[in-house]
Amino acid sequence: MLELICKRLLLAIPTLLLVSMMVFGLQKLLPGDPLIAMAGEERDPAVIAQLRAELNLDAPIPVQYFNWLTRALQGDLGVSLRTHEPVTQLIASKLPVTLELSLLAMIIALVFGISMGILAAVNKNSWVDHGANFVAISGISIPHFWLGILLILVFSVNLQWLPASGYVPFSEDPIQNLRTLLLPASVLGTGLAATLMRHTRASMIAVLKADYIRTARAKGLLPNAVILKHAFRNALVPVITLTHATVR
Repeated sequence: MLELICKRLLLAIPTLLLVSMMVFGLQKLLPGDPLIAMAGEERDPAVIAQLRAELNLDAPIPVQYFNWLTRALQGDLGVSLRTHEPVTQLIASKLPVTLELSLLAMIIALVFGISMGILAAVNKNSWVDHGANFVAISGISIPHFWLGILLILVFSVNLQWLPASGYVPFSEDPIQNLRTLLLPASVLGTGLAATLMRHTRASMIAVLKADYIRTARAKGLLPNAVILKHAFRNALVPVITLTHATVR
């Protein structure tokens, strides 16, 4: 296992280098000159030339890439042209909110996706199954931006249950923090919930046909015990694999 991990890490090095070259090259191919924006409204050629020299942008492209990669490996991602703040500092200030939103979206997707998948599999070909499949297909097909607008219209404008925008830190008000994140997290988790539902349903249907499930039922175990204790545990393996691949 350790040897496999080391091989994977070694193979990741050229991949990351190739990706960094592509990012740097695409940045150079973008139209416009960021130095003009940095120079201000006057756009004095002398100021632009001075900035180009200070930022080492007058060096050859390979030298620029090496300098950029060296600074990036040291955690120096440069300065924002809009706010004039370090990019690393800007990312650090927004990262906790992003992680919180992603975690809540994942929880919503796991709870609703797995629950609907189990119900659909247990009630195969019933109205519950058809309804769950309809919801899953809708969740995959509906664009996120349209779903977000619809949720805002229903829960913020009409019902006035949740705020349409804004953010309150968890340390200030946990309840309000959850209310501000619930709508965007629901939108982000919809697609994954639909995918998890379909995988859970397919896996549960396959497991429920297994011999050991028939044996458990023949022993007189309660239906809930058969489903949750025996079937669901084995059906959860591909669902965990899918969730891990999504998070990664």
